[in-house]
Amino acid sequence: MIELDHADLALLSAVQRNNRLTSEELAEKAHLSPTACQRRLKRLRAEGVIEADVSIISPKAVGRHVTMIVLVSLERERADIIDRFKSAIRNTREVMIGYYVTGDADFILVITARDMEDYEQFTRRFFYENHDIKGFKTMVVMDRVKAGFAFPLEV
Repeated sequence: MIELDHADLALLSAVQRNNRLTSEELAEKAHLSPTACQRRLKRLRAEGVIEADVSIISPKAVGRHVTMIVLVSLERERADIIDRFKSAIRNTREVMIGYYVTGDADFILVITARDMEDYEQFTRRFFYENHDIKGFKTMVVMDRVKAGFAFPLEV
């Protein structure tokens, strides 16, 4: 595990809420110089603490009006089947988030589509043509109440 000090946590807390802060704004929050902040952020990225810098986009603004949460059960829990399905998840642009989970399902996916017809075509291609899938259950999102990836950090 990577050792994070108070300044690292302050920087992480700030950039996970807004990664467009200036070096000067970050310096004020972390009580460091702007240059020290940039060095620390570079190190945190290199060490994989910061995995990506992204923007959260309005789905409706880009024509993705429907979001589904899908529970997927595989035929068997074999390493090769699981690895194949993980690869399929990573390589499918409609799958926004994929989790390998315990419980009633093997995977939980968050999927986006233009409309229900688009989703139906996706299910035919992604689920029905995959013989490793025993079944799937779809829940349609009625309202996105919160979107983000911010972790609660003790600063």
